Amino acid sequence: MAVPKRKVSRSNTRSRRAQWKAAAPRLVICANAACRAPHLPHHACPSCGQYGPRRARRQVLDV
Repeated sequence: MAVPKRKVSRSNTRSRRAQWKAAAPRLVICANAACRAPHLPHHACPSCGQYGPRRARRQVLDV
């Protein structure tokens, strides 16, 4: 088992922990012209239930 050679200072420990932060999720606008609701990319729109751009639009959720 690996054992540290010396104690890590509080400053170094806290500096390392300060880099762990949550990022806001990226949202895209729904391709449906009537909907235009924001949703996660590569997911079906929760408000209208459609997935994909205009030519390949598919109704995948019953809303």
